[in-house]
Amino acid sequence: MACVSAARYGKDNVRLYKVHRDEKTGVQTVNETTVCVLLEGEIETSYTKADNSVIVATDSIKNTVYLLAKQNPVTPPELFGSILGAHFPARYAHIHATHVKIITHRWTRMTVDGKPHPHSFYRDGTETRNVEVTFRRNVGFAIKSGIQGLTVLKSTGSAFHSFVRDEYTTLGETWDRILSTDVDASWDWKLLKTLEDVKAIIPKFDAAWESAREITMSTFATDYSASVQATMYLMSEQILAAVPLVEHVTYSLPNKHYFEIDMQWHKGLKNTGKDAEVYAPQSGPNGLIKCTVSRQSSKPKL
Repeated sequence: MACVSAARYGKDNVRLYKVHRDEKTGVQTVNETTVCVLLEGEIETSYTKADNSVIVATDSIKNTVYLLAKQNPVTPPELFGSILGAHFPARYAHIHATHVKIITHRWTRMTVDGKPHPHSFYRDGTETRNVEVTFRRNVGFAIKSGIQGLTVLKSTGSAFHSFVRDEYTTLGETWDRILSTDVDASWDWKLLKTLEDVKAIIPKFDAAWESAREITMSTFATDYSASVQATMYLMSEQILAAVPLVEHVTYSLPNKHYFEIDMQWHKGLKNTGKDAEVYAPQSGPNGLIKCTVSRQSSKPKL
């Protein structure tokens, strides 16, 4: 006998742009996001009985995103995700949970003639600010904030040695190497019971994102890295200290390799070790290192 053991559905890739116009100053502020909303609840008959009466059309979900964006602030994204999350179980009795993901795309204000331009922006790289909100009726809001696509590199200040050596090992030890990665970092907030609880800490969401971003870059730059593992732990530790309402910090960091090119074959030209200047960036394979660091009062995520 078959049964539906888990199901959710909704609308993905909802592109949303909102502009705020300050009539007094003439300054405009823009926000562009990609939104995904998935619903859970008493919907199994739509799968097993072809019963569409329990389906809130995904087009209606898309319309709701736009309407709520008009009627509410869309920043910080943790707040807008919570507003979206709370809406569907409140509106539809048979919907018990909402999963919202918001990806915020960077628009950076232009500087023209030494002054911030009031309404012109440029896309400052592929880095995004990501938020995931899960709202469950009678439980509350589980919020995860994050940074993705922040590409960083340092040309020295990183080592890797004293690792396991056996019959499978060809990698040489190094005390000075290039270190580069695409930062994927996230932090889980403590459970918030109500939308009012979310609203009460609105300023903390932007502050946490700014702290996490600054800690990530400053630690990457200044830590003499013994390994990606050691550096990501230092980053996580500092974020937990800076943001008391965060319970867990997670990093996923690919180790993007840059290999020295041996040029001895060409007239004895030296380009290895201390003489290395020209490298070959590698697209793959690459190392991938992941870690979740939690407060000791939290349950381990193992």
